[in-house]
Formats: sequence, C-alpha cells, structure tokens
Amino acid sequence: MKSGWRAPGRVNLIGEHTDYNGGLVLPFAVPWGVTAEVTSRGDGIVEVRSTRRPDRVAVPLDGLRPGRPDGWAAYAVGVPWVLREDGHPIGGVTIELDSDLPEGAGLSSSAALEAAVASALNDLFGLGLTRPELARVAQRAENDFAGVPTGILDQSASLLSLEGHAVLIDTADMSGRPVPFDLAAAGLELLIVDTGVTHTHASSDYRVRREECVRAASLLGVASLTGLPAGTRTGDPVLDRRIRHVGTENERVLATVERLTAGDPRAVGPLLTASHASLRDDYEVSWPEADLAVEAAERAGALGGRMVGGGFGGSVIALVERSRAAAVRAAVETAYTGKGLPPPSFLAATPAPGAHRLDN
Repeated sequence: MKSGWRAPGRVNLIGEHTDYNGGLVLPFAVPWGVTAEVTSRGDGIVEVRSTRRPDRVAVPLDGLRPGRPDGWAAYAVGVPWVLREDGHPIGGVTIELDSDLPEGAGLSSSAALEAAVASALNDLFGLGLTRPELARVAQRAENDFAGVPTGILDQSASLLSLEGHAVLIDTADMSGRPVPFDLAAAGLELLIVDTGVTHTHASSDYRVRREECVRAASLLGVASLTGLPAGTRTGDPVLDRRIRHVGTENERVLATVERLTAGDPRAVGPLLTASHASLRDDYEVSWPEADLAVEAAERAGALGGRMVGGGFGGSVIALVERSRAAAVRAAVETAYTGKGLPPPSFLAATPAPGAHRLDN
C-alpha cells in the first residue's frame, strides 16, 4: 500500500509571531512544496529517504524517541511518533521525500514536510483526521519530537490554504476562512526576496521570544497576549514591547482582511510596512539585510514590504505593481551590492492550493 501527498510552503501575508500567542494570522500557500510518498512495510521500521540528502535514516517504530533520530529526519519521523502517541495504528513505513522549496528562506520547508507526511499517513492508514487535526499533529512533531518551538501558523497554512486566496486563521480555536487575494487580477505582484541569511528556529532567539511571551502572560495572569487592552503593561520595558507588537499585529491582520474583502489590495501595502517596523522595533526579530531590502523596495516604488517568518534570517515580501516589479528587483540588488553583499534571489508568489493527494 502506498500514498503520496504534496504540501506547499507558505508566505504569511501578515500576522507574525501571533500564532503562539492565540492570535490571528493571514498566510497563503506558495507553488513550491514538499512531496511525501509513504509505503507500508511489515517489519516495524520507519525509513526516511530524501532526494536532497545523501543519507537514509531507519529506526524501529518502538525505538522512536524525541531526539532519536535528530537532524533533518526528525521532522518526518516525528509525525508517526505523534500519531502512535495518540493511539493511532501506525505500522512500519518507508517515507520518500522530494522538494522544490528553498530551505532556510522563511517559506516553512519543515512544516510543509510534516504536513505532507501527516496527510500521507492519514490517507494510508485511514485515520480520518481533519486538516486542523493534522496541523496539530504536524506542529507537535516539530515541537515535541524535533524540539523546535514553532507556533501552528505554518502547518495550518500548508493544510488549509486555497488557490487564489489567503486564509484567515484564528489560532485560538483553529477556525479559518478564505480571503480573496487575486494578485494577477489587480495587476499586482508579491515579490519574495530571499535575503541570503539562513535562519534556524532551533538555535535562534526565536525560542527566547516565545519564552518572553509566556512570561508576560504569566505576569498578567492571562492565557495569551491576544485580546489585551491597548497599553497593557507589565512594568518590564522589553516584555511591554512584545505585548504591543502582538496587539497591533492582530489589528493589522483585521485591517488587511477588511481591505482585501473590499477589493482594495493596494491598501495593504502600508500595513505590511507597519508590520515590519513593529517586528524590527518592538519584537526585535528583523536583521540588517531584511531592513535593507524593505527600504530599497519602497524607495523604488513598492507599495509596502516586510520580513516574513520567525526572523533572524529568511525572506522579505514586497507588494508591487507588476509594471514596477523589475525596477524594484533592480533597486534591491543595487542596494545589496552597494553594501558588498551577494545579490539576493527573487520569487514571485502566487496563492496556491494547500496539501493535496498525488495521482499514483
């Protein structure tokens, strides 16, 4: 028996570092992703192979433990571990992975991998799990098995997205609804600028930001930082900046949805720029190359732009008129070379379908 699924990476249009704070996010799936072909086997072994890795990893199902195995394979084998922990009848499998999604660019290659494997196992073993349930499984594989403290934004975007739409997700209850985001019809383009700085959630200050939010919520006696009155303070200036970002970012998500629903995507540009400023100044997760790219893009006529992902490396997005796209790219390249940096790479993002089964 065999099942193959493809799950996309994502760009989060707006709503950054709100997912693990019980807030709102507005991601969409990109055309690039991870394919997982899962074949059942009768020896109780989980074997993982990847076209992008020279090594193979094989571990007995009964020997799976957080941290064993570690490295790249942990994101894949963590999924059957979570499913077995939940009492699902998962047997031995061979997991074959392929990807055309850039790693380390902030497009969530790890979540796409987990979503593809979770979808394929759900299909292969007839588990009947819903897509929000699969997102939770994928998140736990990353958090509890791979030891990376991400929120649920990335996995949800990979599983819940629709072509031509962003998806508004309330992470407090995992409800979601599609929001029109037809760039081509509006004569717009969303440029993804890979800054060339690779990030890693496991070793970056991302973990520190999560801990700060937990500490702030504890001091305030609340479950999460979402929904607090404007101006709420703990008395700690660092924690107060984190609280302010979460509150204002949730407001920006709602304002973006309002503009897109009204058919005015150009009006989203200033909200992206405001988000970047908040991530840079209040949440302190931006990095010099991202700031440079955003500033250069806006000087060249971009409607707005911001860093995306967990921060400390990865990509920037810039909303541009299609007629100005080439000029914006050239301006960002010139800014980089003027600072002695290698030129960044560019992709044009189109809202794509979420995880789907492959024809075998």
